[in-house]
Amino acid sequence: MTRPLVEILRDLNKRVPDKIIDPDTNTVHWYHANRMLSFYAPGWCGEVRDVIYSENGTVTVVYRVILKGTDGEAYRDATGTAQVHEGRREDAVAAAEEEAFCKACARFGFGLYLYHQDDIHHDDHFH
Repeated sequence: MTRPLVEILRDLNKRVPDKIIDPDTNTVHWYHANRMLSFYAPGWCGEVRDVIYSENGTVTVVYRVILKGTDGEAYRDATGTAQVHEGRREDAVAAAEEEAFCKACARFGFGLYLYHQDDIHHDDHFH
């Protein structure tokens, strides 16, 4: 079922269907991104690389998405940050992970045009 990376990347860079874009935030929810990845890049995987708690009450998650093609693998890392409310660290970690996952997908081109370029590239490390 795997496909060459160039085909996967070409498909991920296609315009996102309007029906899956949240009109309030102009973003794609993580579960839609997950479904699109599974459709275009069967065999992809993702992993939390780091969870960083800061003194100012935020948590940052570093997430990696790995695409597996017939001709190799490619990955992108991204970060997401959320505020910890009333000591509920699990909720903040989940929110930060969702943001980081969506940004990592955008680094492969999925819905990239929906982001302000500053937000996606200021801490960019392409591999």
